[in-house]
Amino acid sequence: MAATDDVGRIDHPLLTPDFLEQRRYQLELAGTAKAAHTLVCLPTGLGKTTVSLLVTAERLNEVGGKALMLAPTKPLVQQHAEFYREALRIPEEEIVVFTGDVSPDDRAELWDSARVVIATPQVVENDLVGNRISLSDVTHLTFDECHRATGDYAYVYIAERYHADAADPLVTGMSASPGGDEEEILQVCENLGLTEVEVMTEEDADVDEFTHDTDVQWERVDLPEEILEIRELLNEVITERLEDLKELGVTNTTQPDLSQKKLNGMRAELQKLINNDQSEGYQGMSTHAEVMKLRRAVELVETQSVESVRRYFERQREDARSSGASKASQRMVSDPRVRRAMRKADTYDGLHPKFSQARIMLAQTLGIGEGERVIVFTESRDTAEALTEFLGESFETRKFVGQGDKEGSDGMTQKQQQERLEAFRNGEFEVLVSTSVAEEGLDVPEVDLVLFYEPVPTAIRSIQRKGRTGRQAEGKVVVLLAEDTRDEAFFWIARRREQEMEDELRKLKGVADEVEEELDDAQQSLTAFDTDDGDGEAREERLSPGLDDFADAGDEENDGDETADIENGDGAAAEGIVATADSDPDEEEIEIVVDQRELDSPIAKELSRREGVRTRLETLEVGDYVLSDRVAVERKSVADFLDTLTGGDRSMFEQVGDLSRAYARPVVILEGEDLYGERNVHPNAIRGALSSLAIDFDASVLRTEDEDDTADLLEVVAGREQEESDREVSVHGEKSGKTLAEQQEYVVGSVADIGPVTARALLEEFKTVEAVMTAKKEDLMDVDGIGEVTADRLREVVGSEYTGDGS
Repeated sequence: MAATDDVGRIDHPLLTPDFLEQRRYQLELAGTAKAAHTLVCLPTGLGKTTVSLLVTAERLNEVGGKALMLAPTKPLVQQHAEFYREALRIPEEEIVVFTGDVSPDDRAELWDSARVVIATPQVVENDLVGNRISLSDVTHLTFDECHRATGDYAYVYIAERYHADAADPLVTGMSASPGGDEEEILQVCENLGLTEVEVMTEEDADVDEFTHDTDVQWERVDLPEEILEIRELLNEVITERLEDLKELGVTNTTQPDLSQKKLNGMRAELQKLINNDQSEGYQGMSTHAEVMKLRRAVELVETQSVESVRRYFERQREDARSSGASKASQRMVSDPRVRRAMRKADTYDGLHPKFSQARIMLAQTLGIGEGERVIVFTESRDTAEALTEFLGESFETRKFVGQGDKEGSDGMTQKQQQERLEAFRNGEFEVLVSTSVAEEGLDVPEVDLVLFYEPVPTAIRSIQRKGRTGRQAEGKVVVLLAEDTRDEAFFWIARRREQEMEDELRKLKGVADEVEEELDDAQQSLTAFDTDDGDGEAREERLSPGLDDFADAGDEENDGDETADIENGDGAAAEGIVATADSDPDEEEIEIVVDQRELDSPIAKELSRREGVRTRLETLEVGDYVLSDRVAVERKSVADFLDTLTGGDRSMFEQVGDLSRAYARPVVILEGEDLYGERNVHPNAIRGALSSLAIDFDASVLRTEDEDDTADLLEVVAGREQEESDREVSVHGEKSGKTLAEQQEYVVGSVADIGPVTARALLEEFKTVEAVMTAKKEDLMDVDGIGEVTADRLREVVGSEYTGDGS
């Protein structure tokens, strides 16, 4: 048990001496969380991670096994790992990090020797599906930012597997903002198997002394005439396109500022037209896509900057010039009003008023107010880069963005992110301009001002952002709001939702017993979430909750032998846990090898849940699933199958050909209903393709209704092969090399993104690759499918001098 010393520090055999400050509210929360599966709700910056750490230390010391902590991003994982390595008296090599940067084989090896694993959920999900790790001896699982545990997010699957597989499970969910209403919060709890809810707000006496007031103010700005003119030109086009959609009967409004909800409704109505084989639906979809693009341009010019809309227009022009350009892109950039808007954006040399206002707010905080640090949040990476450059003229400013390269903008590596935050903490610069990557959970330093470049239309993100200030001293939040724009709509939405969440948390705090009873009732029906330890002693009785029990530890058992406890904390107790797991090493299992790319479907996860089935992930050269040494499966949805017939893409037949050469019993699974009705494809064409698969490739073609049906079929076939026929699972085969013709098509098709169909047409006309490359523009345009844009692009790529600088 943990004890507190006279100077307000926590003492525990697995915690670094004098490292953790005593905070009563954290001990109370940990006292509950160590006794039951608990949702811990605590404002940002008040030490949710410390609560989880206390429970982890207690479980490792008392019960043994290993602890697993999940966080949604790599920077968060690294941050938690650094904290745990400082705070725990456990050898550093036994506290390991799992992200996509660590190979699957290395993760499997590290898992066995680790006592604490801190990971992104996706890699743990993959390792569970691939049977590389087992959760049987995990005695504490923490879900950081647990409000993400909805839908298909990896947290949901991992929680299900943990409760089913672990011998002695204990779950802690942590969030500053678990949901927008009671129903959402309950859903998160049910998805993670949580039965207790602990909520502390800044109004609680124990928390109040560690928080300070945060002043939130809204700064309204007026848009200059030039920006309003750009917006008006774009809105004219939107109105006209909406009138076209109104004629189709999918909308009754032509107002350009219509809501996203109404736009989504239009799309659903258009899909109905397409499903009923009405060709107008396809044209309507293209018009709808154009409206979406135009609305994005309006949003950028209104709420971000002219520079951001300028970059957006340039990307649209590039897209329209590509061979695979959508009609929506081509139509948009060719409209005279859009072209005028583009010219106005190109020639505008003023500042968006938000830029000027941001500089004023920073000057007041860092200059007049003698502040030290400011964070500026923005939705757009383009705006982040432009703001960094602009503010950098007056202040020491750096940007902070995600890891992915996007639309011509370089991302930051994990190492660069860590170095940037460390430099900010150390006062090496004053202003951090960040996209949403720094919102959630990252240990961003206490700042004097959080500046929202635009309102955020969700309560969760708003709360997360505000949590960056007001921890150690009075903080300030400023939200910039452009008058008469969607900023105002987002402002009111965020304000309403944030108030609703605060009200729900207060209500949840007030009716915690009733909520826990409702959660408990829901859990009763789920045998996989049983927490009895096998000898009739429930965890609630074995580990009584509360501050006194957690804090009044005493050191009698550890006096004189703390080192031994630390070295051997996963010894006999951990062995006892593994021994009680519900597993029989001699029980027969069927094995199904799954291609890594099939993780996009739920089939692999569904199979991995099933008793008696062991899944293994590999990157298969041939097939999607291997069921024995002679049976492999290529899975195709009905839509993919029909696309093969209508798009001229022969890849499916190539795949099945490779499959039939590698395995004696190739199987093609066609998944989905209405094979003959989903597309406007003649039934005889479908029958011909099925005949070819069976006769030319000697493949068995099996039909399934949906993904669940496919999983059932795979299990049955694997069982017949491995149990009844006593066959081993063996992966073999490789993709066949491309023929000369295929190589020629590949070379031509890769130039200017022409694609395979147009490449074949060009080769049929000019006979050789060389002749295609040297053909004149006029001769190229004589070929079907080659217009002026594509011909110009091909001649530009082939005939331009190589500069080597990307220009």
